[in-house]
Amino acid sequence: MDINRIDNGARFCRVLTHNGTVYLAGMTSDDIEVDVVQQTRNTLAKIDHYLALAGTSKSRVLSAVIWLRDISDFDLMNGVWDAWIDPAAMPVRATVEARMAGEKYRVEIMVTAAL
Repeated sequence: MDINRIDNGARFCRVLTHNGTVYLAGMTSDDIEVDVVQQTRNTLAKIDHYLALAGTSKSRVLSAVIWLRDISDFDLMNGVWDAWIDPAAMPVRATVEARMAGEKYRVEIMVTAAL
């Protein structure tokens, strides 16, 4: 089975496909000057982009891990998530509060999907 790397960088690969599964690295908003709602929208748009590059979509997401800088943003993030995710194709998911790579990052999301 071949491993296909999309947007392979010096430190990590953004997307990797293997054996019918797509693995996305943790994604964050490119604009970190906005609130958690907009950062979540931006992050999910980036996830849509990379899933499409790999040949799949959010309806095929198997699992998601979400890190929030402040767990009190849980409901705000979920409002955006609920509008984005396909309710007929819910993935397994975990959400945790975590220290982020920078002070202005509010959310990071990593997904795994089927091709």
